[in-house]
Amino acid sequence: MGKQRRNQRKNAAMLDSDDTDSVSSSSTIRSDQMLGNGGEELQIDKESVLDQSLDALYEKRGSTRENALVTIIEAFNSSLPHEFVEKKFATMLHQCLNSVKKGSAKEVALASHAIGLLALTVGSGKKAQEILEEAVSPISEALKSRSESSKIASLLDCLAVITFVGGNEPEETDKCMQIMWQVVHPKLGPNVVATKPSPPVITAMVSAWSFLLTTMDGWTLDPKSWQGSISYFSTLLEKEDRSIRIAAGEALALIFEIGNLEKFSIQEGNNKDVTYIHGLRAKVLNQVKNLSVEAGGKGLTKKDLNNQRNTFRDILEFLEDGYSPETSLKIGGDSLTTTTWCQLIQLNFLKRFLRGGFIKHMQENEFLHDVFDFTPKKKLISGVSGTEKRMYKSPNSALNKARTQYLNKQRMLSQDKNAGHYASGFDEE
Repeated sequence: MGKQRRNQRKNAAMLDSDDTDSVSSSSTIRSDQMLGNGGEELQIDKESVLDQSLDALYEKRGSTRENALVTIIEAFNSSLPHEFVEKKFATMLHQCLNSVKKGSAKEVALASHAIGLLALTVGSGKKAQEILEEAVSPISEALKSRSESSKIASLLDCLAVITFVGGNEPEETDKCMQIMWQVVHPKLGPNVVATKPSPPVITAMVSAWSFLLTTMDGWTLDPKSWQGSISYFSTLLEKEDRSIRIAAGEALALIFEIGNLEKFSIQEGNNKDVTYIHGLRAKVLNQVKNLSVEAGGKGLTKKDLNNQRNTFRDILEFLEDGYSPETSLKIGGDSLTTTTWCQLIQLNFLKRFLRGGFIKHMQENEFLHDVFDFTPKKKLISGVSGTEKRMYKSPNSALNKARTQYLNKQRMLSQDKNAGHYASGFDEE
């Protein structure tokens, strides 16, 4: 229990740390309409600023569109502009998709982030499904460009978010996970030269793929796919980049949490498969043990080393004893806790995606309340009355809440069933 409490304190500290990778904190749309006579700034409501920014997405100058997207992102981070979305949803989606198709790498990254924020704001329902249907093809094409790592990472994050919110069927989610997989395992034609993905792209792919895996039922996935993913993530544990190692380690922990490894043994008496999977899981356990106590290396920061050790100690405890790390995060005066790898991966992904807007969305976004079964005692309702708040509630909120709570319950049952199972299951024979 002492180790569990140490893990809980450590993860609480980790989750409460400040994020520094925000898109921007000062960029705004420059418009004559924002200045009055004598240079006195007018008080323009956020919807007007969003309208101006949306209009600016029609401009030919790329820098103008980029600045407009920055402002849109800031607005969606600082509030949930439901009224604007009700009126301009289709226009914003299509203009952002135009930026994905034709913009610079920076513009594509910003537009991708804006589309993800739009999906999180509308919540589950027809609008989220429309975002997914309209955006999958352009995002898939943009991912083939092998452009800057930041652009590819943003596209992967966007695809993960819109699928998480708008995907209602396992087939839809599986299709998007395959698109992600092909970023690092491309299907090459006769005249196509393979390019080695950068560490940030690999990390982003593994993180996005794992985020979507949290919504899948392990029994519905093909055993061969499980074997292939475990084998690949095992090779990533040997990479020098620690962000890759951590992402791969968490992905493996999630696979073992939601997947039943006994399924691998039911291969119509195929002893070769049984021997292979036993050898693979023994290898993973040995890798996790080594990474949990790895000594520092030249040029590597102590923080990165500590993050790796702490993560893999948690993974090791889970594999040996079946206990997932418990985390606690303060949201205003409330505490959001996680007790499974599924919940932790969802929380960390959305915290990283929302950046400076994370607290605001956790306090007001009903979709996220449903995902985490979290109800803050005090909601920040700036400028929105209770009546208006109810008006903009997602029409599918009850359905989504039932779906997400069912999935989380399945994860908990799987965790309880597997508690103590891994110690014997990972012993080398």
